[in-house]
Amino acid sequence: MSHAKLLRTLLVFLFVLPLMSALAEPHPPASLPEVQSIDALGTDLFLQSGSTGMVLVVVRDDHVFFRGYGETAPNSHQLPTQDSLLRLCSLTKIFTTDILTKLAADKTLRLDDPLQRYAPASIVVPKRVRPITLADMATHTSGLPRELGNAPPNTPHFTFPDYRTRWRWLENQRLRSTPGTAALYSNVAFDFLGDALQSAAHKQYAALLADRTLNPLHMQHTTFFPNPEQCGHLLVSAHDDGPCTATEATAGSSGLYSTAADMAIWLKYLLRTGSSGIPAQDASTQAVYSLPSNLVKQKGLDHAGEPSGVGLGWIHILPIDSPSHIVEKTGAGAGFETYIAINHSRRTAIFLAATHGSVDTHLNLFDAANKLLLAVAGLPPLPPPPPRPAAKHKHPHRRG
Repeated sequence: MSHAKLLRTLLVFLFVLPLMSALAEPHPPASLPEVQSIDALGTDLFLQSGSTGMVLVVVRDDHVFFRGYGETAPNSHQLPTQDSLLRLCSLTKIFTTDILTKLAADKTLRLDDPLQRYAPASIVVPKRVRPITLADMATHTSGLPRELGNAPPNTPHFTFPDYRTRWRWLENQRLRSTPGTAALYSNVAFDFLGDALQSAAHKQYAALLADRTLNPLHMQHTTFFPNPEQCGHLLVSAHDDGPCTATEATAGSSGLYSTAADMAIWLKYLLRTGSSGIPAQDASTQAVYSLPSNLVKQKGLDHAGEPSGVGLGWIHILPIDSPSHIVEKTGAGAGFETYIAINHSRRTAIFLAATHGSVDTHLNLFDAANKLLLAVAGLPPLPPPPPRPAAKHKHPHRRG
């Protein structure tokens, strides 16, 4: 080959190589914010929230950003760390549905199985036109109320109702709606769902969750049974939120504790990128199972935005084909607000946990977190939410 021809070949190669790399584009667009910008967004969100302490985890492809803001407890002067203990509250529900889809995949159960099949002997599950199914409970369309009732005074958070109490209560209930026809956010339905999974697998639910999800992902600090050392690292709000104790009683709905380090692993699993050798969650777990337009009504599903779809514990915002589509789950209780939001189009997800401060700023933390997610993903914000009625004072044991 002549010198001139070799030179031309090299020039062509040097031109084509970056073009091929650009077409493959394994990385997010260059316009995505850098770490400093993410930190600034997190700082702004923390200051607006008035929280005592906050942790933020952002996962984008295989990159993880973590930052702690504020204090671990009022006047502690200590920043929350990746190992600070957090109450996940209702983010627990998406662990429950993770187990649900795994048991469905291996034919241990079916999503359309009636709850009655897994009820204790002699308990009759109420019907209305048709029976309650496992899918109904996972999509908040069971017809069951939000709560069984108020916990007795001085009951530790997420320890009521226990197994015996809720099953004795159930058979005397009249369903609010025909199962599958209306969405009413229900914590107690997820407690029953956890009981059903336990019955189907013939294994204690906490052990089932550990075997099928927590241990394979090496989420060693996610538990219903925090030890004294872990409890010593629990974030504390500006109010008296009761003791750090075992919460297996509400294992299906709200009892999990975790850390930011473990939640970074969980976000990678949910993003399904296969990063760092972490397995990918089956796509069916985050799929849409019900459209709000097909329901008679929905209540309690719009805390983070107007739902476009209802999944197995998950809520979808915007159409699935929108680049700004979000899959999300909210949580609240025991002095915490928690949130996970995922944007699959840019392979970006966030986890947020914040403890209540001494002053309520009336910020919708979930809506603000959506703005942060989409900014990090390099996408425009969601349209502004419609005006909401003034929030009533929450009962201290209310679960979200």
